[in-house]
Amino acid sequence: MTQLFLASASPRRREILERMGVAFETVAQSADETVLPDEAPEVFAIRLALEKARAGLQQRPAGATAPVLGADTAVVIDDQILGKPDDRQEALAMLEQLSGQTHRVLTGVALVDGERELTRLSLSMVTFREIPAAEQAAYWESGEPLGKAGGYAIQGAGGVFVEQLEGSYSGVMGLPMFETHDLLTEFAIDYQANWSAKQ
Repeated sequence: MTQLFLASASPRRREILERMGVAFETVAQSADETVLPDEAPEVFAIRLALEKARAGLQQRPAGATAPVLGADTAVVIDDQILGKPDDRQEALAMLEQLSGQTHRVLTGVALVDGERELTRLSLSMVTFREIPAAEQAAYWESGEPLGKAGGYAIQGAGGVFVEQLEGSYSGVMGLPMFETHDLLTEFAIDYQANWSAKQ
């Protein structure tokens, strides 16, 4: 039985829900990821997560009542939100900016069912070692930076840049397990009952 709908096409978010044992289906959604004028990164991450969940709610199959989960991850350095790089130049500029520095990763999570809307925010601090230009270029050639906030994937080859992580590894991946568990508990979704079936 479907316990929730995931309003995301992200393989990382699907993987994390599967790891948790949640019975879910994915639904399409589209949201404008433009940062609003003077919008704080924390507000941006929560707003986008809510907008994605609400958009997904409109795509639920007829008669479905399970809530919809939306999430959005923002990589932030010096209060600047780094989006998903469009090309090589942008990706290399992001890696250079993050090289040898500590940045914040904010992941907003929202769970909505048409009556209730609950949100949570995960904050992690990620420190990169110095990344030589040749390594930055090699990472771009791997294809991994495309479609990733901040131009890197901690669960992929980009993990070799991470010198220190304070916070949630799954949050940096795109769906913090602790906050997601909190929302599922609030909605009385007993996903842990599925654990025995996974043996």
